[in-house]
Amino acid sequence: MQEGKLLIFSAPSGAGKTTIVHHLLKKIPQLAFSVSATTREKRGNEIHGKDYYFITKEEFLHRIAQKEFVEFEEVYTDNFYGTLRSEIERLWAEGKHVIFDIDVEGGLHLKKKFGDRALAVFVQPPSLEVLIQRLRGRATDSEEKLNERISKAEKELAYANKFDTILPNHDLETACANAENLVSGFLAKK
Repeated sequence: MQEGKLLIFSAPSGAGKTTIVHHLLKKIPQLAFSVSATTREKRGNEIHGKDYYFITKEEFLHRIAQKEFVEFEEVYTDNFYGTLRSEIERLWAEGKHVIFDIDVEGGLHLKKKFGDRALAVFVQPPSLEVLIQRLRGRATDSEEKLNERISKAEKELAYANKFDTILPNHDLETACANAENLVSGFLAKK
């Protein structure tokens, strides 16, 4: 059996990483999505165990103490996100390569931890202005939360060059096709 690899897609909120990751999951059968744990509230039709593992802050902190996370972070005040070691091991045991849709700092932590077994891709939006339009267009956040996301996005854009590769997302169809080529090439490497 081939050893499992990690595909890390990171970007500021609104850059299109989730859409690209969903596209790759449909196109490349040996990929499986890593479900992160979070303390934030569910949004819309999100499903526990599919979109996220929704857990309490107390449980999250307990799992940190038990060293159950390969990476975690308090992304926004009192909103923790993290990757459980057991989730990666479960997917590798199924013979899958693990794909992540993860914030920038989390992505860099994973890359550092897994080295050459991981490909870290930064999804680059056309500009901060376009990113802000996309976030406003979602209409899922309060003005306060939106401003928090925008401020975080400004900082995250500066991290792009720390990733293995930058995937421009000016046109979604092109970005998805380029992502497929990147991932296929990485998985083909011994």
